[in-house]
Amino acid sequence: MRYLGIDYGTKKVGLALSDEAGTMGFPYGIVQNSDSLLETVAGIIAQEGVGAIVMGESRDFAGAENPVASHARAFAQVLEKRTGISVAYESEIFTSALARRQYAREEKSRATKEMPHVDDSAAAIILTDYLSRPHA
Repeated sequence: MRYLGIDYGTKKVGLALSDEAGTMGFPYGIVQNSDSLLETVAGIIAQEGVGAIVMGESRDFAGAENPVASHARAFAQVLEKRTGISVAYESEIFTSALARRQYAREEKSRATKEMPHVDDSAAAIILTDYLSRPHA
């Protein structure tokens, strides 16, 4: 079964897909957070044969939801209704920083917030973290 990982942001949404065996996440793409986001993501789910969705859970260091968390949860609820696939949550703490660091290492450049592919790479980290543990 393929999984879709989502790193939800107010401007951009990073997406990752697992391999067919559901063991590891790979960057898939970045889409703009616009009025067409739901249809875009639902189309990817149908096209790629996704059977499970993992959303990055946005919390601060104290464990409280940060400002984007309510928007991410609202999107997840609408996505569940639209696709009939339930959404699991996985902590996304440090995933963007880790993705920037990995990209900088690969490109031998300085990690900055403007680096391309950070959002889909963060989604891949979220998804791989989720897939690395057994789930009931």
